[in-house]
Amino acid sequence: MATKLTNHTFDKLAEELAAKVPVPGGGGAAALVGALGVALCSMVGNYTVGKKAYAGVEDDVQRMLAEATKVRQRFMDLVQEDADAFEPLSRAYAIARDDPKRAQTIEDCTKAACAAPLEMMRMSCKAIELLEEMGQKGSRMLLSDVACGAILSRAALEAASVNVFVNTKTLKDREFAAAAEAECNEMLATFVPRADACAAAAQAR
Repeated sequence: MATKLTNHTFDKLAEELAAKVPVPGGGGAAALVGALGVALCSMVGNYTVGKKAYAGVEDDVQRMLAEATKVRQRFMDLVQEDADAFEPLSRAYAIARDDPKRAQTIEDCTKAACAAPLEMMRMSCKAIELLEEMGQKGSRMLLSDVACGAILSRAALEAASVNVFVNTKTLKDREFAAAAEAECNEMLATFVPRADACAAAAQAR
């Protein structure tokens, strides 16, 4: 891929997502949504710092801002990492069926393709944790943005999980698949309800 996907304008990235090309796809979209969700957490923090009414939580908000920046940057890297991992898998399926290396090549590429969406899920969980805290300590004027961030983070978490499960389903290495699926299921069970609760609490306030 000549140009990094994240160097495109939003219009160009959306155009490529819509095109008949293997990447970017659902994984890249999940990472982008995750980046937007945690960016809203940063927005709330940036409107909170320096305000007298929130002087008591200034250090906490500054810490959250630093952590949220790292998570957002990681999500943006994952847009490209997901594409870079999927392209070899797409090519592997094009290998002739009578080629003795085809099955192992697909297996190896499928395992590699699980890494980026799993990491997206981990970043989504961190984003939800940050939004929970920001909802308690950030400016009350921006609680709707906390709610939107939580909703987007949940969407990124669930969308990324789809991209793990679709790959683990085809793996012959069931031990690898079971470990990946167990991690996914634990994150979904823990953080989907937390994202919902975060959004609901922000809206209620």
